[in-house]
Amino acid sequence: MKSNSNPLIVGVNHIGNSNGIDLKGKYLKDILLNKKDVTFDVNVEVSFDRRSYRGKSKKDNTIFRLVAVYNSEADEHHFYITNISPDILDASEIAAIYAARWEIELIFKELKSRYALDMITTKSPYAIEALIWISILTLLVSRKVYSIVRKLNPNAKMVRFTQSRWSAIFVENASRLLSAILDYLGIEQDFSGSSLSCVADFKLSGNEIRCGEQEIGEHGSYSDQPGWHG
Repeated sequence: MKSNSNPLIVGVNHIGNSNGIDLKGKYLKDILLNKKDVTFDVNVEVSFDRRSYRGKSKKDNTIFRLVAVYNSEADEHHFYITNISPDILDASEIAAIYAARWEIELIFKELKSRYALDMITTKSPYAIEALIWISILTLLVSRKVYSIVRKLNPNAKMVRFTQSRWSAIFVENASRLLSAILDYLGIEQDFSGSSLSCVADFKLSGNEIRCGEQEIGEHGSYSDQPGWHG
């Protein structure tokens, strides 16, 4: 729900610690929620503009369910608009579903903005599949390192240490992280003639993915180049 929204409350489903206040007929911004108001579940009247027809548009009103659930990590209430009845899902379940949906949105955003899935110019299905797998594997490594960092910093506030911010840090420092890991494992940092060169440095050219001197062609086969041992 947008921060500037101010719908009219027309009914109450459930209020936790409402202090006996009659909310019906009040606007949302007239209600001051505090941490004790764990759940806030009401019906609201929402005004919106219908699609124009023959150059004319009109306003309309519809009743929706508005749910607010206190989030301890963000130290604020999160608001959700839905048409799902309280008999089907309670307030906490609505919040959990929206959180899961938002997580999926963030994953797709991260894959496109951080790991180059929005810049695929090839039409080769093999090259596209390879790029998708490279992006997904990079995402998995990033999330694993992120979870470790979170465990090592339990007092850090989530709102200041989001996965979105972490992904930017990870991309900027991926090369140094890889070098540190390989040093720790005692692996020589020489990617020439190794399949790791594809992960460390891949380039898209036409309908092929080039990994140094190696390439994945339109038929999914690696070129027979000297030094290829993948």
